[in-house]
Amino acid sequence: MTAVAATSDRPTLAPSIPRQLFVDSGYVVLGLPLAVASFVLLIVGLAVGIGLVVTVIGLPILSGTLYAARGLADIERLRLPAVLHQPRIRPHYRLPEAGANAWRRIFVPIRDAQSWLDLAHGILRLIAALGTFVVTVAWWAAAITGSLYWAYDWALPRADGEGDQDLAQLLGLGDSTTARIGLYTALGVFFLITLPIVVRGCALLQASFAKAMLTGVAEMRDRITVLEEQKRAAVSAEASALRRLERDIHDGPQQRLVRLAMDLSRARMQLASDPEAAGRTIDEAVAQTRDTLAELRALSRGIAPPILVDRGLPSALAAIAGRGLIPIELQVDPQLGTPAGRLDPAVENTAYFVVSEALTNVAKHSRATEATVTVARQGHRLQVRVGDDGQGGAHLAKGHGLAGIADRVRAAGGELVVVSPTGGPTEIRAELPL
Repeated sequence: MTAVAATSDRPTLAPSIPRQLFVDSGYVVLGLPLAVASFVLLIVGLAVGIGLVVTVIGLPILSGTLYAARGLADIERLRLPAVLHQPRIRPHYRLPEAGANAWRRIFVPIRDAQSWLDLAHGILRLIAALGTFVVTVAWWAAAITGSLYWAYDWALPRADGEGDQDLAQLLGLGDSTTARIGLYTALGVFFLITLPIVVRGCALLQASFAKAMLTGVAEMRDRITVLEEQKRAAVSAEASALRRLERDIHDGPQQRLVRLAMDLSRARMQLASDPEAAGRTIDEAVAQTRDTLAELRALSRGIAPPILVDRGLPSALAAIAGRGLIPIELQVDPQLGTPAGRLDPAVENTAYFVVSEALTNVAKHSRATEATVTVARQGHRLQVRVGDDGQGGAHLAKGHGLAGIADRVRAAGGELVVVSPTGGPTEIRAELPL
């Protein structure tokens, strides 16, 4: 049972205080009649279902009660985002098997843990709803009647008995109209000022209870699923990187080192008989050594380039752009290279890998004449964009270069999107959490 987010997971702007006050108030006030209806319906259904379970008739009633609890839970899940400012999450309920008969379908909700949590919430929510409703209505009443007391004080009857005293007299403020109006108005203003805080607390109390019962298990399972996917992606990305490194070393430096050994052996044999030929062979060996070092430096840049470690992401990406075979327009937030703006090394490495591999694919396959690279913070995420004006048709199929990029991004907890219609242009967007 995993969770499905029905809205974007990006944070939304918080509403203004008055608007949030009315949203929270509506949530709390409407919560009481919903809780009463839910309590009555589910208690009756549960009691009848359990009472008649020995006659078999109770099983369909119990199953129907669980389905009713699911519907009421879905209504509550629709109300939660306005209070919690989080995307709506609905768990995947257990489904009947294909071709299952009627009795098997009846047992489906009975064997589903989330259905029982929905039932428990539908019954127990009345406690939280009643308490928060009383506090919210009382605070609203005190705020309105107190802050407007000056407007209707004249219409209130006054006690004539000597033993009857109002609050102002009990507090020693006297029995004057000014003292009475001043006291009650001050109390009303206090309740009015604290109203958003108290109502917000009541709404959060009720919503937090609902979230724990209705989406808590689903969120935990969903998080476990995401972590498992990230682990698989990390293992896949690491294995692909090791295979590529092994192939590159075998096809490049290893072959050159083999030839270097052969050249040195030949030069040793030529020293006595033909010193000039030995000198030429040694010169060739020196050239092979330089080429081998150049290839090793290129390989090291793909693993952990020193410029990235020493000077940060902007300088490392500028070095990539400088080596490009086509013009590359680079737009990188300069703050990412400052000591205060440096990212976590894992995020820097992933962003560097995305740009490097994407530009390699552009050079090899896109037939593009120019490319653009944009790297910037977007809230709590780093957004990396690589675009080109090539022929398009890029996709994330396994075995292609972009699949390795997707695995690396997913392993870092990010998301990769490829927009590449046939005929181009192509844009690769990676978002990494900071």
